[in-house]
Amino acid sequence: MLSSMKHPVFVRPLTDAERAQLAAGLRSSDAFVLRRSQILLASARGESAPQIERQLGCDDQTVRNAIAAFNTQGLAALRKGSSRPHRIHAAFDLARGEQLRALLHQSPRTFDKPTSLWTLELAAEVSFEQGLTPARVSGETIRATLERLGIRWQRAKRWITSPAPGYARKKARAIA
Repeated sequence: MLSSMKHPVFVRPLTDAERAQLAAGLRSSDAFVLRRSQILLASARGESAPQIERQLGCDDQTVRNAIAAFNTQGLAALRKGSSRPHRIHAAFDLARGEQLRALLHQSPRTFDKPTSLWTLELAAEVSFEQGLTPARVSGETIRATLERLGIRWQRAKRWITSPAPGYARKKARAIA
C-alpha cells in the first residue's frame, strides 16, 4: 500500500430526516445543493470517494470536502459558504506602507509619468516599478493599504481657475 493513498471516507449513518432532505436536494435548482446531495447519498450507499468522483465528474478532494463538511455540520453543509480566503495577505507591510505614503507625497512626474495627479492604478504601477511590491498590485490594494494607514483616498479633481479676463474662453480653446 502506498503511503500517499488517502484513507477511505464515508458519511456517518443518515437519519431518515437527513436522507429525505438529501433526496429533496436532488431536485434543487441550486447546483451546489444538487452536487452535495448526490455526493452524500452516493457515500451513504457505500461508494468510495474515487467512485463518486468518476461517476459525477468532479475532483476527489471535492467529494472528500463534502463528506467531511456533512460529518461535522450535518445538513448545514448543503449551504454554500463564502469562498473568500480565511486569511488575506497584505501586499504592503507597515514599513512598505510608509514608503507608499512617502511616494504619494511626491509628484508622479518625479517617476517620469506624464501627469501630476496620482490615481490608484498609477500608484500601483509606480510602487511595483520602485520595488515596494514583488508583483503588480491593483488600485484597490493601494486603496486598502492607505485605509489601513488611516489615509482616505479621494479622486483628484482639477480645480485650476483664474480671475483673469478671458480665462474661460482660453481654457475652452485649449481643451477643444
